[in-house]
Amino acid sequence: MNLIRIEPIDKNNWEEALSISLLKSQEKLVPSVIESLAWAYIKPWDEAFDPYILCKDDKTFGFFYLSYTPNSTNNYWIGGFQIDKEYQGMGLGIQSLKRILEFIQEMNRQCEVISLTIEKNNNHARKLYEKLGFVNQDKENQDGEIIYKLKLK
Repeated sequence: MNLIRIEPIDKNNWEEALSISLLKSQEKLVPSVIESLAWAYIKPWDEAFDPYILCKDDKTFGFFYLSYTPNSTNNYWIGGFQIDKEYQGMGLGIQSLKRILEFIQEMNRQCEVISLTIEKNNNHARKLYEKLGFVNQDKENQDGEIIYKLKLK
């Protein structure tokens, strides 16, 4: 079985992370990998900000970050989730998101709520997240993105 691996971005794979690219129409829907790596350094929102690549076999095909407060039960945010344009349409989005949810629960057993935001016009992402149980909170963040939450327990 070809399982999706999640690897922290480090000195050995950061260039692979930077090679991930989106379709032009998607570029304004999520932060770029380089922007996300800068945030990992400055931690603008929470105590922890961890960037990861998504891999299958020997290929890096995606990226996301997790922004959170260690040991909290409800402050875990998935951000920057993206699948490289060459790997879109293969079902890797939903497979990856399921793996990300498992990963968060493995690494942070006390986590009860996972949050994320979606650009208002990103219907593809909205459908994906809702399919996995994320619920629209009918609230926006400071950037006008819609807040979604998934209750685990």
